[in-house]
Order: sequence, then structure tokens, then C-alpha cells
Amino acid sequence: MNEPTGAVKKLVSDTAVYGLGTMVPRFLNYLLVPLYTIYVFTQAQYGQVTLLYSYVAILLVILTFGMETAFFRYANLSKSPKKVFNTATSSILIVSVIFLLLVFYFVDEIAVLIQYPHNKEYVRVVALIIAIDALTAIPFAYLRYKNKALKFSVIRIISVAITISLNLIFLVVIPNYFGDDYVNLPVYRSTSLVGFVFIANLVGSCSTLVMLATEFVSFSFKIDSSLFKKMLQYGMPMLVISLMFMITEVADKILLKYMLPSDVDADAQLGIYAACYKLAIIMMLFVQMFRYAAEPFFFAEAKKKDAKETYSKVMSLFVGFTWSIFLMVTLYIDVFKYFIGEAFWPGLQIVPIVLSAKLFLGVFYNLSVWYKLTNKTLYGAVVATVGGLLTILLNVLLIPKYGYVGSAWANFVSYLVIMLVSYYWGKKHYKISYNLRIIFSYTVFAMVVYAVSVAIKSSISAYYYPLASILFVVFIFFVYYGWSRDYSPEKN
Repeated sequence: MNEPTGAVKKLVSDTAVYGLGTMVPRFLNYLLVPLYTIYVFTQAQYGQVTLLYSYVAILLVILTFGMETAFFRYANLSKSPKKVFNTATSSILIVSVIFLLLVFYFVDEIAVLIQYPHNKEYVRVVALIIAIDALTAIPFAYLRYKNKALKFSVIRIISVAITISLNLIFLVVIPNYFGDDYVNLPVYRSTSLVGFVFIANLVGSCSTLVMLATEFVSFSFKIDSSLFKKMLQYGMPMLVISLMFMITEVADKILLKYMLPSDVDADAQLGIYAACYKLAIIMMLFVQMFRYAAEPFFFAEAKKKDAKETYSKVMSLFVGFTWSIFLMVTLYIDVFKYFIGEAFWPGLQIVPIVLSAKLFLGVFYNLSVWYKLTNKTLYGAVVATVGGLLTILLNVLLIPKYGYVGSAWANFVSYLVIMLVSYYWGKKHYKISYNLRIIFSYTVFAMVVYAVSVAIKSSISAYYYPLASILFVVFIFFVYYGWSRDYSPEKN
């Protein structure tokens, strides 16, 4: 077997296993969306949940400050990976404790700042979630480094299962059991239904920490100053990269709260946007589970002489698969829409836009190998900063006029730009001969299939599903044929 092809198969296998820990938990979480949007929350309440989790995402990046990627880099270079583990974990522990002290001291001011002055309990619980999740980042990274993908996946699945179970108990079982009288229960008098979402998450995060106990058994609170300086030097640009990418990801949700005209219910619009955004979950899941598998894979493959050939094959396969996901969701959007409440359907128009944006993000993750392997993380920071600033600018310009549709297009343009900039710089600093012919053929064919499906739906809708299904199967065959023709063992 050709070595690069074998490496690609190993990556596919690892991606599938990590998919258990990424796809399954997120899919299970996804099942909460119909619960939230159909049975429990109004548009405005779901908007509140979305906004607070947007803050969680940004702050979690800050508290881990690039240590996760720095860990992979120096664990592979160091003769003592445990020393790298101790240094990274100890530094995150210190930052997390400081963060909690500050939040609890300034809780009143923070609640006013985010426009929830009467919900200080949200702030406290969310802060605990962030700190605990930050503390688990390096142990999870260590599992990935040791290729313990199954353990990684099982822990994440159990944690999410606990969170979901508690959501069902707090939001469905108890209210249904007690009927309208549930509001008189002590805990329900002091906490809204929205608050129970965060309480359930907190318990789930605590369970994760407990299940990672074996990774902490040999942990020593010790920071190697020389190593820490190197990791910090490598990790700080990664912090900027991760932070800016997270801003690119969540700035739309935060700015929708503040940039819409005063006569518009911002929480309701945010709720609609967030619910329809979730319909891109399959693309988001695949990109995430690919990233989990690809990061240690790229570093490990870098030592081999045919690494660049392997990276090229990975890119081609990735693009073909992600366009297949795009078509699956868009062609059958009238099926997927039933995963959210009917009140949220006006936002369905953003789904193709968001799917494309996530595809661009996935391509960027493939391209990012060049600055990680060459230690030119500063370039990655510049790319991410461009994306973050562009996201903010476009949202500020588009939201007042176009609402959440403007936010979707801002997301699309930002990810497209950072993908193209990263490709341009990558050619200069770590040139990989990507198979542009096959990549463009997948892209063009997918766009043709999508355009034809839209035309069929508007003209001969009675035959839409049979014809759309044929088009989808043809595209899958096209991807398989293209891959087999260009990367068959015989050709290699």
C-alpha cells in the first residue's frame, strides 16, 4: 500500500473514532434544540441561552490561551511529555482560579454589562462551567496525544448524556409531574427555566472532571519556567488565532443583541437565527471531529518525507465529503426543518450560507498545517485577526439593514477570506501541491446540483424528492470516482 494513502486511511479511522466523542455528544445536544424551540422556550428565551453560550465560547478560548496546541507541539518535541502536561495544566489552573475570583467579585457589574441585571445566578454558574471546561482541556489533549481516542469519546458521551438527562428532568419531567404547581417549588421560584440549562451543563462539566481523574493522578502542580516561556511564545499567537476565530463564530450572535433597531425584539431574532444556524450541525460536527483527529495527525506525519503528498490527499477527500454534507442538508431542508419549532422557520434561508461558511472553515483547518509546522504562528494570528475584524465590521454594517441574514453573509465572507489568505501565504512558506483540479471539480459540480435542485423545487415540485435524490447520488458517485481515479493504489 502506498504510504500516504495508508496514512490517509489512518486519519479517516481516527476521525471516525473521534466522531464518537464529537458527533455523538453534539448530536445528542442537537436533540435538545427541538426540546428548547418547540416545547420549552420562546424565541426570546432561546436567544438568551444562545447569547450566554456565545460568551462561554469566547472566554473558554481566553482561559486556555493556546496551551492546547502548544501542548501538542512540545509533547512531540520533548523527551518528557509529562513535564509539558504539568506545565500546561498548572498554568491553566492558575488562570481559571483568578478568573473565578474576578467574576464572583464583580458579578453585579457583569450582569448589568451583558444586560441581564436580574439574573446574576446565570453569571456565576456560567463562570464555573468555563473554569471547569478550561481545566479539562489539557487532559483531553493528552488523551489525543496518547491516541486514546476511545476513552476520549466515552468520557465526552457520558458527560453529555448526564447534561441532557438533567435538561429533561428539570425542563420536562418535573414541570409535567407537578403541572402548573411546579412554579411553586422552592428551586423553581428562585431560578427560571433558562437557568436550569446552565445548571445541567455545570453538573455535566463536573462529571467530566471526575472521569478525567486518572489523567490527574500523576499531575504535579509544577511549571517549568523555560518550557512555559517557549509554550507561551508558541501559544499566544494561537490564542489570538483561536480568539479571533471564536469571535468570527459568535460575534454575529452577540452583535444581533445590540445592533438591531430598537423596535425589533433582538432576543427573538437571535433565537430564530441560532435555531436555524443549528441546522448546519452536521457540517459543524464533521469539521470539529476532523480537527480533533487532524491536529495530532498533521504533527506526526510531518516527520515523514511524503508528508506534503499526504496533506494534499487529505484536502481532496475533505472537500468532496463536506460538499456532500452541504447537498444532503440543502436538498432535504424540508425534512431537517422539523428539528426546530415552526416559529423559527423564517430563518431557513440562512442554512445554505452557514453550511458554506463552515465548509470554508474546514478547508482553513487543512491549510493551517503550514504555519503550525513552520512555527510561523504569528501569520496564523494575522489571518485570524483579519477574519475576526472583518466579521465585526460586516455585522455592524449589515445587521441594522438585513438582520440575521446579514449576520449569515458576514460569516460566509469572513471564512472565505481567511481561507484564501491562508492558502496564499501557505504557498510561500510551506508549499503543498494541492489537487486544485479535483477540488474545483467537486465545488463546481456541487453548485450545479444545488442550482438545479432549486430550479426543480420552483418549477416541478411534485417530482422534487426523486429528482433531488438522483442528483445527490450522482454527486456521491462523482466524488468517489474522482478520488478512486486520482488516488487508487495502482496510480501510487
